[in-house]
Amino acid sequence: MNLVSGVKIIIPSQVTGVVLLSVGLWWKFMLGPYMLLISSGPSNVPYLLTGTGGFIVLFGLFGCFATCRGRPWMLKLFAVSLSLVFMTELVAGISGFVFRHEIKGTFLMTYSDAVMRYDGRDDRSLAVDGVQRRLRCCGVHNYTSWLSSVYFPLSGIPASCCVNFSDCSGADLKNATLAAHKVYKQGCYELVMSFMDGNVGIIAGVTFGIAFSQLIGMFLACCLSRFINANQYEMV
Repeated sequence: MNLVSGVKIIIPSQVTGVVLLSVGLWWKFMLGPYMLLISSGPSNVPYLLTGTGGFIVLFGLFGCFATCRGRPWMLKLFAVSLSLVFMTELVAGISGFVFRHEIKGTFLMTYSDAVMRYDGRDDRSLAVDGVQRRLRCCGVHNYTSWLSSVYFPLSGIPASCCVNFSDCSGADLKNATLAAHKVYKQGCYELVMSFMDGNVGIIAGVTFGIAFSQLIGMFLACCLSRFINANQYEMV
């Protein structure tokens, strides 16, 4: 068997591995601070994605080696590993889709708690500021979410809610009537949820597409293994 055959077999798995590895690293380093607003505890998702992606990439090289060496048992082991990865990804995708409403509930609870306990200094508070600036939103449902927070009696609504910082003084933010004209109107929870609902089809399609790409590698590995066995039988 030559190197070209090996490359053809590992391409589907390598692409999947690189995608999962990239998403895991992006999640860890870019979305890490915001995970405090999605989960009540530390999230292992980025580590799981990175580990799975790294495993697929390394085992893809094993598949290429097995092809070049012409070892059917190695190709079968490669196919079995891809089937395990496929089932894991499929279960994870289905679970995320089925329990998406529970995910929404968890996000609402943790984000509301972060707003209520906001102090402008801890990690969750900084994450809230980051969300409000980037998404141009304010509070959970709207700016009035801040009126019952522990932060409002002391400092008013956070400056991260301001539409225009040059026209948004501390005195304005402490006055709910004036602040209503200075801050973003839309709540962050509705904005995030509308994005999820509007793109759930795309997210599901990409997830299942990545999972089913493993089937191509499994099929090619099994076919090549049978081909090698047939040739060896004919030679005997």
